[in-house]
Amino acid sequence: ALALRPLGGRFPQPPEGFADYAVEVPGQGDRFVPYAPVDPEEPALIVAGREFSGAEVVERARAEAPDLGLTGPGSRILSGLPYDTWEGLDAGLYAPLATGGSVVLCRNLDRLDADALDKRVESERVTVIAR
Repeated sequence: ALALRPLGGRFPQPPEGFADYAVEVPGQGDRFVPYAPVDPEEPALIVAGREFSGAEVVERARAEAPDLGLTGPGSRILSGLPYDTWEGLDAGLYAPLATGGSVVLCRNLDRLDADALDKRVESERVTVIAR
């Protein structure tokens, strides 16, 4: 169980039958090893009715990142695109991962006026916007 205390605080007394997340998990390393090797040619993503292999996702993300303005580490994209299209997933996840950049997600980005958008860009240190 996870206590809703500030800074991930522990339970004073964990609920009966549960382990305290804040006690058990932090000591475990952030390593992932799949049970079976991943085949890059196997289907990895289906979006908007199109299926992509893992290799296709990586290749497209790397190829399209410069078109989005992501040039490498330090690039920071502000995306208001939904994740139900390739374009939204690419701008909001895959291209930043492929380039070592980062992403700021903003729901309802289209509702921001020019001043609010400028403030968001400045406060988030955004280098490019995807709409």
